[in-house]
Amino acid sequence: MNILVTGGAGFIGSHLADAFIKAGHFVTIVDDLSMGKRENVNVDAEFYQLDVRSEHLRNVFRDDQFDAVVHQAAQMDVRKSVTDPMFDASVNIIGTLNLLEMCREYNIKKVLFSSTGGAIYGEQERFPADEEHPLRPISPYGIAKLSIEKYLYYYHAVHGLNYISLRYANVYGPRQSPHGEAGVVAIFTSKMLAGEQPLINGDGKQTRDYVFVDDVVKANLLALQYDGSGIFNVGTGVETSVNEIFGLLRSITGAKCEEQHASAKQGEQQRSVIDTKLFEKKFGWRPGTQLREGLARTVEYFKRQEKR
Repeated sequence: MNILVTGGAGFIGSHLADAFIKAGHFVTIVDDLSMGKRENVNVDAEFYQLDVRSEHLRNVFRDDQFDAVVHQAAQMDVRKSVTDPMFDASVNIIGTLNLLEMCREYNIKKVLFSSTGGAIYGEQERFPADEEHPLRPISPYGIAKLSIEKYLYYYHAVHGLNYISLRYANVYGPRQSPHGEAGVVAIFTSKMLAGEQPLINGDGKQTRDYVFVDDVVKANLLALQYDGSGIFNVGTGVETSVNEIFGLLRSITGAKCEEQHASAKQGEQQRSVIDTKLFEKKFGWRPGTQLREGLARTVEYFKRQEKR
């Protein structure tokens, strides 16, 4: 297949591009490098440094006939979306609409979209949340992801564009950025290895469903082969608190720091964990990486980066 990966220089997108190329597909990457890194771009991929909002995106579609578009590019910081909802909407909604219009114009048949399995549900009323759980996002980021899912349904119903929306849990692993507010595993790991003091926001009892990036890649590879449309959770179904993540990473890194807490952040959910039975039943997928193993592999990656 000929696949366009937006955000393909970023954390998840670069892993996906690598996996698609390894599976024998031809990959084109679009990334503005605002968060992604040029070094993450697979040498066998065609690369365009480009914002998904740009009118020049048309040139990419005009030059290649894509079989599928895998849309990973996003403003991914929930807290930034709270402080600057207009910027979040500009990138996540307007940028995606620009992409979908190109898909319509150039007769693309399939889109894989990276949605959110946490922010889209809001404060949950049942645990874990399945795909039928009420959608009550409490951040502009979650609202944008929900809006895009509605637009995907529109383009499917009116223009025949097949789509798979994968509602990711909290993805972690190698290449995740330790800068900014997103990615507590990367932030804690980077600080612990540098001998610095990580800060836990609030009481640290807030929970998330942590899924290793390799398991997310496998989910995308399976979804790529599916000819229909649908929305699926991709996670582990296991709740882990920030305090537990801190303790595990301290043990793995051998850091001597103690728990230190800062004030809670506005718009942060208290509990988030998702049910993945629908995706498991449909595709025969199961998360294969236990949390401690995934954290250890992430720490090893950061150690290698320090030595470079």
